[in-house]
Amino acid sequence: MAALMGLSRAIDALSEAVGRWTSWLVLLAVLICAGNALIRYSLHISSNAWLELQWYLFAAIFLLGAGYTLKRDEHVRIDVVTGRFPERVRVWIDIGGLCLFLLPISAVILWFAAPYAWDAFVSGEKSGNAGGLVRWPAKFLIVAGFVLLILQALSELIKRIAYLRGQLPAAMFGRAANGLADDAPSPSNDLQP
Repeated sequence: MAALMGLSRAIDALSEAVGRWTSWLVLLAVLICAGNALIRYSLHISSNAWLELQWYLFAAIFLLGAGYTLKRDEHVRIDVVTGRFPERVRVWIDIGGLCLFLLPISAVILWFAAPYAWDAFVSGEKSGNAGGLVRWPAKFLIVAGFVLLILQALSELIKRIAYLRGQLPAAMFGRAANGLADDAPSPSNDLQP
């Protein structure tokens, strides 16, 4: 189990790094969107490439940030129901969700997305819009995003199994690890007196 926990820590570090890097794409997307609007309305010049770049950045933010969001336990869930259960029951529900839904669905999407992206790359597929961008980078974002999501799902599965075996406290994963659980200590705020 120690080797699996080491793998889990490595995946968590990867998700954290990709998530933090991806957060900067939000700023870039805002700047490109604002610049494109400014040029379009002030100089009456428009470019499909800039519009498509905005879409690509949005796709990158969403897809590359999915694993990071899972690591931080920020995906949509039904806490109204599960919040009343004991921790071990919630962990079993998480394991069921990971094994029955997230991992299989992500694997199917990856199975179909990989050849889809490869075909776009090999054929040099381009946008149908005048002045548009090549399509393969956006399609490879689907592959990269779901690889990262699957890796993080495996990390979460490892951590929950370790918890059930008594090898990891609940505070080391999910909402508690991020200071979001009801019983988790509040993060300190140096600005408060």
